[in-house]
Amino acid sequence: MEKPMRIAIVGPESTGKSVMAKELAAHYKTVYVPEFARGYLESLGRKYTYEDVLYIAEQQLLLEKQMEQQVRGNYLFYDTTLLTIKIWLQVVFQKVPESIEQQLLADPFDQYLLMDIDMPWTPDPLREHPHFRKELMQMHVTELEKIKARYNVVSGTGIRRLEMAVNSLSV
Repeated sequence: MEKPMRIAIVGPESTGKSVMAKELAAHYKTVYVPEFARGYLESLGRKYTYEDVLYIAEQQLLLEKQMEQQVRGNYLFYDTTLLTIKIWLQVVFQKVPESIEQQLLADPFDQYLLMDIDMPWTPDPLREHPHFRKELMQMHVTELEKIKARYNVVSGTGIRRLEMAVNSLSV
């Protein structure tokens, strides 16, 4: 079987990354790599630390490797990646380990879908930056361009958002 295209779904908080990963996996009858951070943070019982975010990055990579063994079809979708974790570290702790920088350059995805901030903010105990969305969006664009990533911005709501994502993969 030919190696599937690796599609990273990235973007600021509350832009529908998890929903998009699930919808695209269902549409293409394949699996997706879930976000490790949410479950970990929900069970933490305290404020997260820099070391927690580094642990999340390690576990996200392990989860990616596990799910890559289960892929069916032409695509594998990734709900959040080291790119978003890097931006999280920059914003909250103002430092990123060189290993994350190197990994981003060493193992690029075939395509990135950057979820636009045109969706309404949905409050959630884990979300931290409702008034910083434009800046976070620009940080994602800057990082994608820095690594010379192939990416498309996915806008709209509901079925239109999914259709835009599907159409961007057909190009």
